[in-house]
Parts: sequence; structure tokens; C-alpha cells
Amino acid sequence: MAAPETQGAAAGGEEDCEGNHSKVAGVSYEDSKDCILEPLSLPESPGGITALEGSPSVPCIFCEEHFPMDEQDKLLKHMIIEHKMVIADVKLVADFQRYILYWRKRFTEQPITDFCSVIRINSTAPLEEQDNYFLLCDVLPEDRLLREELQKERLKEILEQQQQERNDNHFHGICMFCNEEFFGNRSVLLNHMAREHAFNIGLPDNIVNCNEFLCTLQKKLDNLQCLYCEKTFRDKNTLKDHMRKKQHRRINPKNREYDRFYVINYLELGKSWEEVQLEDDRELLDHQEDDWSDWEERPDSAVCLFCEKQAETIEKLCVHMEDAHEFDLLKIKSELGLNFYQQVKLVNFIRRQIHQCKCYGCHVKFKSKAELRTHMEEAKHTSLLPERKTWDQPEYYFPTYENDTLLCTLSDSESDLTAQEQNGNITIISEDISKLHALKQSSILNQLLLHESLK
Repeated sequence: MAAPETQGAAAGGEEDCEGNHSKVAGVSYEDSKDCILEPLSLPESPGGITALEGSPSVPCIFCEEHFPMDEQDKLLKHMIIEHKMVIADVKLVADFQRYILYWRKRFTEQPITDFCSVIRINSTAPLEEQDNYFLLCDVLPEDRLLREELQKERLKEILEQQQQERNDNHFHGICMFCNEEFFGNRSVLLNHMAREHAFNIGLPDNIVNCNEFLCTLQKKLDNLQCLYCEKTFRDKNTLKDHMRKKQHRRINPKNREYDRFYVINYLELGKSWEEVQLEDDRELLDHQEDDWSDWEERPDSAVCLFCEKQAETIEKLCVHMEDAHEFDLLKIKSELGLNFYQQVKLVNFIRRQIHQCKCYGCHVKFKSKAELRTHMEEAKHTSLLPERKTWDQPEYYFPTYENDTLLCTLSDSESDLTAQEQNGNITIISEDISKLHALKQSSILNQLLLHESLK
């Protein structure tokens, strides 16, 4: 089948904060809208996923473009821009390459609308400005079954690898802290580091791909990087003193790079070790008395719209933004009569403009956020909001930053909600069921049911 053609906002070129113009699908920056195609996060502790070298390539579902496995995000971005295709919860796919190859074959057999929900953007705009995007997710039974099968096969491979490492008595490793050599089973080295150096990465039987894990940790230490806070130091002695005094002889649990080395992350589809551990903790709490006397709430910090200042409450953050940037969010909410959803869209709009180093008051782009902030404060453009129709759009329901705590602190009164419901301003997007009959006919579940009946 022919891949969907590219048009509209998602096909637009982008300009980075260095002022470099780029073209996507032959569309220049001036003729397109800015768009953000990759997930963003506000500043937190450093860390991330390091791709493996020598990864195989993965083809696009629709065309002959190929991307290395360690550039998975580029493939997803390509499919959004060129083919208007979005894959939901792609991080939960156990084998991304096989998943893509499966749907590449299926889309040559049946139209894309037999599998994907259709999402129309700019639905209130003129017809020529509207666009359809296609969402592939596990709501589709065939997709859900595929994800589960890939997860089972991945778990089987991991358990076989783990058992092989358990039985391996030809291991040779060197302690990262005292350079003592160890032979035999991997547990000897791991237990030594835990006992002698208070460095515990978990029970040996809970770890898989142990050699690669130890090499990853050793590489970080060779680069003079603390394994817990991941700060870099000037020499090895300073690093060792830091890790000892700060009790940082442990790994950073928030660094997703380490997830692939723990079997618990492969056990259940869609759940990380933190979620599994949380469920175990809940079971323990169910058998304990409800004693909350020593419980203290740890407030989440919200980040300023214009700089990296953080505050524990929206009141403190609003005071900062008014004093430092002359931007009064509460006053704007009151004067414009913004309900909760409109506040969300306004915040996401401003976040996107600032991320793209673009002044929303005069539409000028800058090379860095610092230059943009200086310009907006000197020109007093922070409070120069564009017309409501510019930012009050459905696309700004989606957070610019995935961990934007400010969105959780926005408030709305009961009267605002009631008035909005009476006016019918809440947009409800229903699931596309126009092809429900075709979906049932083509579902892989039919084959499974037939197979079971023959048994």
C-alpha cells in the first residue's frame, strides 16, 4: 500500500537554537510551523540510556528508509513527519525490530485504517489546514497480542542467559575499588564488593548480562564519574573520597540505562522494577497497622516558565515569575477567565515557545534560551501574550515536558467546570470504530479461536 503523504504542521522544517535552518520533506522553515516530535523532560538529575554499538538497522514501516537500532527515535520521528504515523507506548515493546517488521508486512496486506485510530488535528480550522494522523496502540487486539508474544520471547531469552551465567564457573573479573582479581563464579566478585566496599548492586541471581553491566560501571569510573549522582571529578582520589563520604557507592536507580541488567524489568509487560516493587510494598503494608505518625509529605517542585528556578508551591513560583520576569500567571488567569484546561494549554504553549528559543510576543528566534530571556525581559514581551486563538488549541493539551509538575498545581473552581460543561466546550475524542467489523474479521484472535476449537 502507498504510505500516507506528508503535509501540514508535522511536516514543517525546524530551526534549532543555534539558528540553523533545516528542511523536512522539501518544506522550508518559513513555510511551516515549529513542532516538537521527541519527548522532553525538565532538568533533573543527569542520566539516560546509552545505545549499544553495532546495533542492526530497522526499516521504516512504509518506505525503504533504514535507521540503526540505537537511533530508534529518528525512525519514530521520520514516521511522524513523513507518514503521520504514531506508535503508542513504544518503550514497552520488547523487540522493536521484530515489531516494526511485523507491521511493515501487515500494512502491505490491508489498509492502515483497518488497524489504526485516526486522529484529526486542527479540526476547527479550514479543511485545507486539517490533517489526519494514525495511532497504532495495544487497544487493537492484534497489537496487544504481538506485544505480549514479543515480551514472552524476550523473557525466555533473558532467563536462559541468566541460567547460563549462574552455572558459569569460568568468570574472571577485577574489583573496581581494590583491583583484586577473582575467578570462578560471578557471585564471588559481587559479594566481595558488597562486603568489603559496601557497593551492592543486588543479588547475583537477580542480574543478567553481568559482564556488560560491570564493564558499563567500570567505564563510568574510568571517566571519573560518580555512579550515583553521576557528577564528574578531576581525579580518581577525589572521586573515591566523594563516593565514600557521600555514601554514593551505589548506582542511580533513576538511570534507565541499568534496567536491562535486572531480570525484574522483563517479568511483566508494561511494568518497570519500580512498579513491581511498589506492588510488593503495598502487599506488605496491607498486613501492617496504619501508622502514619512519622509520615512527611515530600513536595514536588514546579519549574519556572522562563528559567530553571524551582518552587514547591505554585504561589511561590508565581511570585518568582512576577518579580523576575514580570509575568503574573494568576492575574492572567483572572483577567482572561481561564479554566483549568485553558491554563494547561497556555502553559504548554509557553513551554514550547521557550524550548524553541522563540519569543511569542514578536515571533523572533534566538540562538539560546539565555538570549531569548534577556530579550523578553528587556522588551517586556513576557506579558505580551498572543491572541487566544493562537494558544487555545487542542494540540496544547499535550505536555511539552513529560514531567511538568506545574501542570499538576494548576487550580480550577467548581463553577468554572460547571460553566464549561454547560457551554459544551470540553472536546471529547471518541475511539474510531468505523472499521470495527473489518477489525474483527482480520483479528489474529480468530485464528487462535479456530485453532483451540480444532483441538
